Amino acid sequence: MLKFSMKIAITGKGGVGKTTLSSILSFLYTKEGKRVVAVDADPDANLAQAFGLAEEEIIDIRPISELTDVIAERTGARPGSMGGVFKLNPRVDDIPDEFGKRINGITLLVMGKSKEAASGCYCPENVFLRRLLRHLVVERDEVVIVDMEAGIEHLTRGTAEGVDAFIVVVEPGQRSIQTAHQVKEMARGLGVKNVYVVANKIHRPEDLDFIEGALLEMILLGSISFRPEIMDADIKGLPPYEASPETVEEVMKIKKRLDELKV
Repeated sequence: MLKFSMKIAITGKGGVGKTTLSSILSFLYTKEGKRVVAVDADPDANLAQAFGLAEEEIIDIRPISELTDVIAERTGARPGSMGGVFKLNPRVDDIPDEFGKRINGITLLVMGKSKEAASGCYCPENVFLRRLLRHLVVERDEVVIVDMEAGIEHLTRGTAEGVDAFIVVVEPGQRSIQTAHQVKEMARGLGVKNVYVVANKIHRPEDLDFIEGALLEMILLGSISFRPEIMDADIKGLPPYEASPETVEEVMKIKKRLDELKV
């Protein structure tokens, strides 16, 4: 495998296509011989489906937040406990190799749900998940692609500053654009200077014109056309990169821009 470091965080409101973009980018980097860690950090986890895993394989994947014994051992406190004293910097470097799911050269990590994650509290599992995310983004020398939920509250300043490309996926519509601007403000508060945008589900040139006109200072990396094949792939549980070569071509152009920005 070739050594290459790129850290990408992908967010946006539900249903805009974050997971499709995450899976295709993971596929493209792996195809080049890069080491890729794909992180499903959305509580509504479905990145495994986008890699084409069967239901029985997905059930066998153990979310990191459910590693009760490991979290208790590393932090000194049982998940679900509040208050008390526990380690804020637990060891996590072995977690990807021990608990990641290997898929055609990609290591998939499913973060899972932390009951207190949304509140930002210092419960053991939340601290463990944040420490793992920081380790992946800041300390590892490979491609890390994080499929996140609509917000970025679970990122710390140190983690966000280590991200090379912070991408908001948007679709034609006011709510999607509003989410993008909210993410931009949250990212700015964490020290992220550039928030990039990928326009998805483009039916006609007017859709792209609308998005470009509403972005203000955000940089548009590229666009992905709406294609029924992607929806069919989701229904059938097939990887989008196998279902639509045209979509893969569009994401390749987005990837090229990402690589140029990294340089």
